[in-house]
Amino acid sequence: MPACAAVLQQHRQQQQHARPQAPQLPSLVPQLRQLSASRHICNSTAAKAPVIKPKWDTETARKALASLAEEPTEFARGVEVLDSIVKVYTVYSRPDYFLPWQNHPKRESTGTGFVIRDRLLLTNAHVVADQTYVTVKRHGSGTKYRADVVGVGHDVDLALLTVEDEAFWEGSEEGGPMKPLQLGDVPQLQEQVLVVGYPTGGDNTSITSGVVSRVEVTQYVHAASHLMAIQIDAAINPGNSGGPALRGDVVVGVAFQNLPHADNIGYIIPLPVVRRFLSEVMLYGHYRGFCSLGIVFQTMDNPHLRRALGMAAHQSGVMINRIQPTTSTAQVLRKGDVLMEFDGVAIANDGTVHFRARERIFFTSLITLKPTGSTARVKVLRGGSVLEYDLQLDPLQTLVPVHKYDQLPSYFIYAGLVFVPLSQPYLHEYGDDWMSNSPRRLVDKALNSLMAKPDQQIIVLSQVLVDDINTGYQQFQNLQVLRVNGVEVLNLAHLKQLIRGPAAAAAAVEPPPDAAAAAAPAVEAAAVVPGDSSSNGSSTVTVKITVGSSNGSSSSSSEAAAGSSSSSNGELFNSEWNDKYIRLELEDDRVIIMERAAADAATERLQRRYRVPYLSSADLAD
Repeated sequence: MPACAAVLQQHRQQQQHARPQAPQLPSLVPQLRQLSASRHICNSTAAKAPVIKPKWDTETARKALASLAEEPTEFARGVEVLDSIVKVYTVYSRPDYFLPWQNHPKRESTGTGFVIRDRLLLTNAHVVADQTYVTVKRHGSGTKYRADVVGVGHDVDLALLTVEDEAFWEGSEEGGPMKPLQLGDVPQLQEQVLVVGYPTGGDNTSITSGVVSRVEVTQYVHAASHLMAIQIDAAINPGNSGGPALRGDVVVGVAFQNLPHADNIGYIIPLPVVRRFLSEVMLYGHYRGFCSLGIVFQTMDNPHLRRALGMAAHQSGVMINRIQPTTSTAQVLRKGDVLMEFDGVAIANDGTVHFRARERIFFTSLITLKPTGSTARVKVLRGGSVLEYDLQLDPLQTLVPVHKYDQLPSYFIYAGLVFVPLSQPYLHEYGDDWMSNSPRRLVDKALNSLMAKPDQQIIVLSQVLVDDINTGYQQFQNLQVLRVNGVEVLNLAHLKQLIRGPAAAAAAVEPPPDAAAAAAPAVEAAAVVPGDSSSNGSSTVTVKITVGSSNGSSSSSSEAAAGSSSSSNGELFNSEWNDKYIRLELEDDRVIIMERAAADAATERLQRRYRVPYLSSADLAD
């Protein structure tokens, strides 16, 4: 402890001295890059956040989360800082997406955490992902204490822990009571920081120093989200994850990843992202996810492109290529619009916005830091006219989830056919180089598909448990299931109902009253139309408009999915035929047909033969 305290003291003494310019470092090359450099998707990888709901069954957990509402009155200083940094031990077991009814063997890992409030520890989400048992140990102590996860945000790679045992917080001869660390702000370039943690290879605290190299939007590898991050040249090794990056006694970030195959290039989560996570947990009791516009866009560096779209020399922005239909954005913005401003901040042709003096950052950072449910004003150029809209921002639900941490896989088995919703964790079962090893068409769907209907999923025939009933169908695995007896498949629950029978399927997707109106909330917008008498040669007229759907003006997507397709299939799928046969239509015009009675009998037989405990996942329970 004295040696660590000396390092902290030396750092405080050097705070006033300038550090030489850090060498230029290469920008992060994401391991899971999904789009080309000139074409970006605006947070489409932000899946609807899978969360662990807080455990309200103990007084300690309730008190810990309640402490988020109040700022601490006293913070750790000097050697007390080290007392507030703990080592995290995790036992975890990840699901097997190829055999979704079982898990991979359990494994163990370690990380770092630190106190931010009374009875509350902050660490990385990847430190406790899919955890089955978590313990923590104080600096200089030999005792481990049981810890509970009370909040987690995998998109931002942050998690909250609490410990019920009072002895952990009060300390003993090994250390005094634990005090929270003070949270600061975003450090300046070239500013020196210390990273404190418990890297693999020892049980004692490790302290490394470095300088801030850049602040930019970076891929968070844990969930493939793109958020603001700080690059530093301090070593961040396995086990450092979740540890604080300190400027003196003040936290300026949370260590979470490094750049593979590079020397001393690490990344820390900045405090604006941390505070956004904490505020969500405080307001809702769990993390809901970061906001998104749900658009795919491209930069506009090419002057010919700008002139073709009627942009003046002083105008700049990014061009919208695609919009997810299920978002409120789709009700007002259009393909081909040029997004010029977000909340009054001008967007450059390369997609960046002003951040600090002589610093710029990608404009998506403005979106992801907005509170859930908040409103933002956007300015777009459409057909030579400048329009402004007020949009409500919410987390984006994606067609193919990027991560499914802390959740059991969904599956349904019938007649030896194993059906699963397509997700990136399913493709990850093909190995680290899954983008090359997994089926090409599934990779394309995972990276480029947008949700067209609420609750839509891509259902895949993942494998065939061989039996007489499915002879000849084994080669159809990893193909998408499109229709059952002529009815389009909406999601896995819908598929299960369709296989059970058309009447049950129709009931399963029957929308509630006024579902169409609820699915398309009205969006109020202001249209600014150029005139001819302003200082730059035009005047503006503000027109209030309301965008939304009228009751009864359109049928719901669920009704369309469940509707009969007799017009395209003639009299094939009549009631008598449906009672006797099941017909599955797959992509590539492949067809599976089985007699219902024989398939029902085979399902029970195959369950026993392949020792499958349940024929469907718990989320599909009746």
